[in-house]
Amino acid sequence: MLDMEPGATTYRADPVTDAALGRLRRGAVEYCVLALLRGGAAYSFDVVRALGSVDGLVTSEGTVYPLLSRLRREGLVSTRWQESPAGPPRRYYELTAQGVTVVESFAAAWQIFRSSVDDVMAGRVSATGCATAPETIDEETS
Repeated sequence: MLDMEPGATTYRADPVTDAALGRLRRGAVEYCVLALLRGGAAYSFDVVRALGSVDGLVTSEGTVYPLLSRLRREGLVSTRWQESPAGPPRRYYELTAQGVTVVESFAAAWQIFRSSVDDVMAGRVSATGCATAPETIDEETS
């Protein structure tokens, strides 16, 4: 059961819902990272901070850093080192052409998926009358 205070932007859900939302988050976070990089090259910690600022996408450096490394190995992002006035050089990540294609494709598919889930959850789709149950075979007569 969802427990949400009026006007609140956070919620507390039951453990089953929390687990389901965790799986959804893990599945979507890499595309959120790619989408954040559409705005230009970003320092890895800035990506972590941006994800953490969005309700429901709370994530950690321990999640984002390995994800950025994997995205680089897959050719979806490239990296460059840039001097930092506050310390050692920083690695910045930016989308490759392939990364742009992947995030645009996901964004289009996500719109359809989200709309479909919203329709089902809002009761605009019903299983009643959509299909009939298959006939059952009576074991005594077969």
